[in-house]
Amino acid sequence: MSATKVRPSSASAVPAEPPQPLDRVDRAILRQLQADASISNVALAAKVKLSAPACLRRVERLKASGMIRGVVALLDPKAAGAGMLVIIGVVLDRSTPESFAEFEKAAQKVDGCMECHVVTGEFDYFMTIRTRDSDSFNRLHAEQLLYLPGVRQIRSFMVLKEILSTTKFPL
Repeated sequence: MSATKVRPSSASAVPAEPPQPLDRVDRAILRQLQADASISNVALAAKVKLSAPACLRRVERLKASGMIRGVVALLDPKAAGAGMLVIIGVVLDRSTPESFAEFEKAAQKVDGCMECHVVTGEFDYFMTIRTRDSDSFNRLHAEQLLYLPGVRQIRSFMVLKEILSTTKFPL
């Protein structure tokens, strides 16, 4: 029996560095940035009791490691004209890699789609959509959702009251 060498793909040619465990200072930095990412480095450093250069190095390391994916402004949905939140359960007519890929590509183009997740259970996907009101959702449903590829069933759940909506990840 002879061994066959397999050439690594370009994506795996460089071994990924294992993520460093977060220490108490990293966690403090992440908690502060989740609360207000617009905080200056000097103010952040003071809050986590580091020098400004040391704090900046840690933030840059957290970004480089992928722990911090990006920094964004969180908008008020009502002020932005998207006060209605709708959760949609989607069932596809086929469970093939091609039908899933085709649906996922199309779902990314739906107006107001904030999230789309593959799930287990009764549905194949859950989508969250932000829209102005029930009339605008009705138009979106008629013009876009009904034309998503491979869909057998769509069930819409209009949110009456948001109890909790956060972007803060527990650390």
